[in-house]
Amino acid sequence: MVKKMSGLFIPVLSVVLGLLAGAIIMLVSGYNPIDAYSALLYGIFGDSYFLGEAIRTVTPYILAGLAVAFAFRTGLFNIGVEGQLIVGWLAAVWVGTTFELPMLIHLPLAILVGGLAGAVWAFIPGLLKAKFRVHEVIVSIMLNYTALHVTNYIISYVLTDKLDKTNNIFATATLRSPFLSGLTDGSRLHWGIIVAMICAIIMWFILEKTTTGFELKAVGFNQHASEYAGMNVNRNIMMSMVISGAFAGFAGAMEGLGTFGYASIKGGFTGIGFDGIAVALLGANTAIGVVLAAFLFGGLKAGALNIPVETPIPNEIVDIVIALIIFFVASSYFIRWILNRINKKGVK
Repeated sequence: MVKKMSGLFIPVLSVVLGLLAGAIIMLVSGYNPIDAYSALLYGIFGDSYFLGEAIRTVTPYILAGLAVAFAFRTGLFNIGVEGQLIVGWLAAVWVGTTFELPMLIHLPLAILVGGLAGAVWAFIPGLLKAKFRVHEVIVSIMLNYTALHVTNYIISYVLTDKLDKTNNIFATATLRSPFLSGLTDGSRLHWGIIVAMICAIIMWFILEKTTTGFELKAVGFNQHASEYAGMNVNRNIMMSMVISGAFAGFAGAMEGLGTFGYASIKGGFTGIGFDGIAVALLGANTAIGVVLAAFLFGGLKAGALNIPVETPIPNEIVDIVIALIIFFVASSYFIRWILNRINKKGVK
């Protein structure tokens, strides 16, 4: 029974252990963990504004997690999600600020172009992996920096005249809604959460219900056996990276068309793409798991902002808790070994 439930139980246990370890650290540091976690929960569920901001924070985490998880499920490690997100962000905003179209055309076009930009950016490491066996981790992590500086240059010297941000997107390209804003007392909640959920369903459908998904997973599991079975290994490697990059590009589009409404020069990475690795890990690289893990991460990130407001505890403590959760998830083999030993003793 333990083995059957381990896929769900171990991530949950990891979260609990992370919260307990975080509480111990707060106690040792002279802080009250009950006050901290109470402020954290209030920062998520305290009122409609906090709840709206929490859900808005969750949206890009879902998509970044899907991007990482899709690559993992097909035997690849896409560590370039951050760069693909940034490129998708700029591409979506470019469409949103350049064209004047009816909303039914403008908004979907901007979202799709954002996803396409992320896919194109991910195609580069996919191509090098497929044709020349260059490890995708090396290429994708270098492309993160390329994306950051290239997009900054385009914003400053192509889209504007040495300004630090673009114009705001047209109203016909925004994911914002007066209805959602009014419902959540002026929060930045937007319709991107629906897009993220649709993408989670798409990932599940591709991997679990299509021949293409079967081939992608087979190639990731054993390239030689897949090639012997008649599968096009190189094509599947590139396709996997392209789909993964599209999810990352959509994450950037949600930020550009929803949360901010513009693209600006960035002094560093957003961190969302790298956090997507932890989200995918905690979600066991499954669509539903990624969604649940993203809600946890997004909730912690949003709720952390309320901790220094109501308590003397620095909000960095939440980063420690998240790091501990990731640590326990990464130690899942050891946790599974302990549970198996306990289960065997119980049987005896």
